[in-house]
Amino acid sequence: MTEEEFKTGQILLFDKPLEWTSFQLVNKVRWLIKRNFRIKKIKVGHAGTLDPLASGLLILCTGKSTKLIEGLQGQEKEYTGTFSLGGTTPSYDMETEVDQTFPIDHLTEEKIREATKSFLGDIQQQPPVFSALKKDGKRLYEYARSGEDVEIPARAVNISAFEITKIELPEVHFRVVCSKGTYIRSLAHDFGKALDSGAYLSSLRRTRIGEYRVENALTVDSFINEYLSREEET
Repeated sequence: MTEEEFKTGQILLFDKPLEWTSFQLVNKVRWLIKRNFRIKKIKVGHAGTLDPLASGLLILCTGKSTKLIEGLQGQEKEYTGTFSLGGTTPSYDMETEVDQTFPIDHLTEEKIREATKSFLGDIQQQPPVFSALKKDGKRLYEYARSGEDVEIPARAVNISAFEITKIELPEVHFRVVCSKGTYIRSLAHDFGKALDSGAYLSSLRRTRIGEYRVENALTVDSFINEYLSREEET
């Protein structure tokens, strides 16, 4: 691919590695393009953050295609992953340690599958306090890490599919299709409550954004090999 093609605009699908931030992947791709073409500046942005503890599809836009980011962010998303039942964490995932434990002896496969039904359609969801949302100009996770209590208003989201794909207690595997703004960590926490127990998100992978699928995504290595090969100078 040429320098001009990157500047005119490209939509690139990446499979974000576990423990990388979305910002790290953007920075890496920007740096690779700049180094490859020996240019000082190129616009690169992503269409929807993935937490460091999640892997999967991250859409990157270059050049003039960065104008498409807002539209891409608004598209339906699909995730797979696991909930760990019988415990909760302050962050609703594995970023923090388990702070409370709950019984799971009363849980049956039927109860677990039945509980998904109450989350389908338009629902009100409270974002986790360990999130990058802002309140009064400050990130929510900043309040959480300093031990400050903060009131977080619920917001409307839509879940069009929520299925349990495997049960291996205390873990349950799931697939979710949802709207922009849905927190799967919050879904895990609320799912635990619905089961009269507790739950937190123990793994997460984004598999689709709109029509874009992770099966068609690049790794950093394949991006270098397929998009940045330069002819040797003579």
